[in-house]
Amino acid sequence: MKKNKDKKVKSRLTTAILFAFKTNPQAELGVKQICSLLNIKDHRLRVLSEEILKELAGQQQIVSVGNGRYTFNSSPSLYEGTIDFTTTGRAFVMIDDLQEEFILKQGRTKNALNGDKVSVRKIKTNTSGRIEAEVVEVLHRGKTEFVGSIQIKKNYAFFIADNKKIHVDFYVEKSKTLSAKDGQKVIVKLIEWPKRTDNPIGEVIEVLGNAGENDTEIHSILSEFGLPYKFPDKVHQEAESISKELSKEEISKRKDLRNTTTFTIDPYDAKDFDDALSIKKLDENTHEIGVHIADVSYYVKPQTLLDKEAYGRGNSVYLVDRVVPMLPEALSNELCSLRPNEDKFTFSAIFKMNNQAEILDVWLGKTVINSDKRFSYEEAQEILKTGEGPFCEEITLLDKFAKIHRKKRLNSGALNIESSEVKFRLNEKGEPVDVFEKIMQDTNQLIEEFMLLANKAVAEFIGKPSKNKQIWPFVYRIHDQPSEEKIEELKKYLSRFGYSIKPEKNKPISYALNNVMEEAKKKNDLHIIAPMCIKSMAKAVYSPQNIGHYGLAFDYYTHFTSPIRRYADLVVHRILEHKLNENKQPNFKTEILDAVCKHISGMEKLAVDAERASVKFMQIKYLSDRIGEVFDGKISGVTEWGIFVELNQNKCEGLIRLNSLTDDYYYFDNDKLIIKGQRRGKTFGLGDSITIKVKNVDLVKKQIDFELAFKN
Repeated sequence: MKKNKDKKVKSRLTTAILFAFKTNPQAELGVKQICSLLNIKDHRLRVLSEEILKELAGQQQIVSVGNGRYTFNSSPSLYEGTIDFTTTGRAFVMIDDLQEEFILKQGRTKNALNGDKVSVRKIKTNTSGRIEAEVVEVLHRGKTEFVGSIQIKKNYAFFIADNKKIHVDFYVEKSKTLSAKDGQKVIVKLIEWPKRTDNPIGEVIEVLGNAGENDTEIHSILSEFGLPYKFPDKVHQEAESISKELSKEEISKRKDLRNTTTFTIDPYDAKDFDDALSIKKLDENTHEIGVHIADVSYYVKPQTLLDKEAYGRGNSVYLVDRVVPMLPEALSNELCSLRPNEDKFTFSAIFKMNNQAEILDVWLGKTVINSDKRFSYEEAQEILKTGEGPFCEEITLLDKFAKIHRKKRLNSGALNIESSEVKFRLNEKGEPVDVFEKIMQDTNQLIEEFMLLANKAVAEFIGKPSKNKQIWPFVYRIHDQPSEEKIEELKKYLSRFGYSIKPEKNKPISYALNNVMEEAKKKNDLHIIAPMCIKSMAKAVYSPQNIGHYGLAFDYYTHFTSPIRRYADLVVHRILEHKLNENKQPNFKTEILDAVCKHISGMEKLAVDAERASVKFMQIKYLSDRIGEVFDGKISGVTEWGIFVELNQNKCEGLIRLNSLTDDYYYFDNDKLIIKGQRRGKTFGLGDSITIKVKNVDLVKKQIDFELAFKN
């Protein structure tokens, strides 16, 4: 109680002292003058006043003029940035102009919420050299609608956000709950956050349903990331109004490849097919390989409702049980989808290759195709495996060419990071009945290599300088090389597991990283090493300024091959068509493309985050029916509060809480990244094999609790 009383006294005295300076802006005031103005006679308050003066000077609210006197700072330095909260209520602000991060302790964030644009002022530099600051003003709300659960009381309600970075609960008047029931998932809109109140005020704008139910949780995920789950009626109407007949006049303008052997290879459950491959033998030593991409730009014209909706979405979002498409199904699954035995308009990159897969020539242009066959990856893989089946000779040759190009790319310094993908089998109710790891096969890599070739060819055509060639503004897919600091951090991390990065003379660091991952794969450590290698890399983004793609070892790279699901590719198609039509002037300005690139890069991140959230929910849902079952796994993380374990069979991750280990007193050793028993010395470290029992699953909090199945 005394401590709280002292804090209140200091707070009130601070306000009074600051008011004294504000009302005497030209005066030079020391502790003697302040005590006189405020009629302070108590020695303890005099000492406290001196302390407060020093703190206000450190905060730049007053300025020292020497001799223990200060004057009011009418224009203290303010900095702007976006606030990022931790789950504990502390926060960080990356300052826009300085590219420097300030720390904000609890109580110094005013009425800011995670993601808000704020102005802050420095308070001090702490003992570790980090700058501490406080929020002065919220300049712009990052978002005003939030997803979470409602708690209904007798005369009012409280809203608790799903996002743990939203560190406060919202007060909701009983009349503003839309009759939501206690515990239901809702969307709440922020109305205001009055001064000197602990909680913001909100109102329920949509009731999503009961927590834990599939539709409720998936809609919660989409709403949390600001992603739409339906198209406006007018957008549907515009899509439906497009003629499904291929214009004969348009066909006459295109290269007709309808009699060339063509097929698609996609996931077994794919509904939109936006790429196809063709192969034609020219003579004993040369083949013509075509990469054909759905010509979405023919149907979706700039500034139409379809175009504006596609731009807003940025890309399709692939959740576990559904796709949130960038374009309505009338386009994505019908008109533009390269379905077998249907004439389709395409934009193509056609490569003339010899038997050593060397590229002799590249042609880019508009085409019309008719796919002979739709393969799943598994069907095509079986053909490669058995040497039997439709188009066996063609698929085998394409696989041979793809492997040559993959080897060439890796030899040029491309990264070879294998990342696992979790897939689910769902029942008729959309609930997960099996979870498994998707394995990359030769057919996956076959398609990948030819898509990379097409993307690279388009980027080189537009961006590669040559004599008398104007460089056009363009959308590149860029990937910067890792910073020295990140590589040093990675070296320290890898050393804990007995791995070292050994650079090769005159070769990029990617060679050494590939060697580390190859070694980790042999030792069955790849699931631990690969994520850290990925984390040390820069993020690939879209930009009109080309710096190349480090991870692929390409000097020029773009996204051309998926315009059904990525807006970037649609823009690339428009620029390429404009260029091929021999237009002298670019159809986009760099500053416009810069804004487009920032938007679609941001939407891509939101989509990835939403996809991960849906995977996490389905994993939790899967284990909710398996309480008490025993699984083998590997330790994927250790912290001061417990041990994270990833299960071998289904890649679900849960936590063994430290306080559930009762055979010893265990503590976290941060230097060695282990949990260690104080008496017996038993350790749990990253990568260790472990057998667990599913203890508890919380669908609302998205938590999985494990316990050791066998305690020694």
